Amino acid sequence: MSLATFLQPQAPRISPLQPKENPRRVQVDLLRIDEVHPLISGNKWYKLKYNLLKAQQEGFTTLLTFGGAYSNHILATAAAAKEAGFKAISIIRGEETLPLNPTLRQAAFLGMQLQYVSRALYRKKKEAGFIETLQQEHGSFYLVPEGGTNKVAIRGAEEILTEALVASYDYVVCAVGTGGTLTGLITKTNNYAKVVGIPVLKGHFLKQEVRNWLVAMKKEYVTNWELVTDYHFGGYAKYTRELIAFINNFKQQYQIPLDPVYTGKMMYAVMAMVANQKFEPNSKILAIHTGGLQGIAGFNKRFGHLIV
Repeated sequence: MSLATFLQPQAPRISPLQPKENPRRVQVDLLRIDEVHPLISGNKWYKLKYNLLKAQQEGFTTLLTFGGAYSNHILATAAAAKEAGFKAISIIRGEETLPLNPTLRQAAFLGMQLQYVSRALYRKKKEAGFIETLQQEHGSFYLVPEGGTNKVAIRGAEEILTEALVASYDYVVCAVGTGGTLTGLITKTNNYAKVVGIPVLKGHFLKQEVRNWLVAMKKEYVTNWELVTDYHFGGYAKYTRELIAFINNFKQQYQIPLDPVYTGKMMYAVMAMVANQKFEPNSKILAIHTGGLQGIAGFNKRFGHLIV
């Protein structure tokens, strides 16, 4: 498949939701960008789009990226590279564990070369010396950062929202990992709708990260956004019985799957904020389903078959 074919995604649909506790009668809709591609789902498709175009324009034939053993980004990059005709290499944090988990097994099946490094070495992923060592080992490559976030990825994330969507909603809500997708949504709304990010990691460092990206995109004047940090459930990939019950009940009620790392926490936050009257009366909320559903298999393998 050519890069041109790859760049024709499935158009996302909107699923209306009906919160059980809705005292202010707000409208909640879910934008299903998880459906744009079966493997390169959700925000990963948008973040990789212009990276692939840039790699091709600059004459690269190999993509190299970084990620953890259960990374959505790793699998998405493997699938995108195969479809667009690139060789793919991933630097995986930690030691190899056999048999491979579902994420890495599928990435390897798609032709991605997996290279494991110690956590100490992995922390040097942004250092020029480490990158030069990888270039000596693998030859020339186009570097896609961990999580896929860079300026061209943010440009792609802007395309998650159309002008019509921006004009139709008062709030846009999404999960936050590295902050790239959130930044793209903020720059697209351009102060017309409020963007609410739900960090899935503990800590308050993400606020400054997003501010830095807004400066890089020359959109620091866009201030109509906030991070709500109360719904990380203990941190990245952490969970509680309450979160798992919510994910399973949500699927039963709406026939929409959520993952426990990103979208489950985001939708839990949206429903809790609706019930707790955090949104203005009669406002319209657009939540973004950013995909990541491939991670359910790995989660169930690690913790037991908790998610149905």
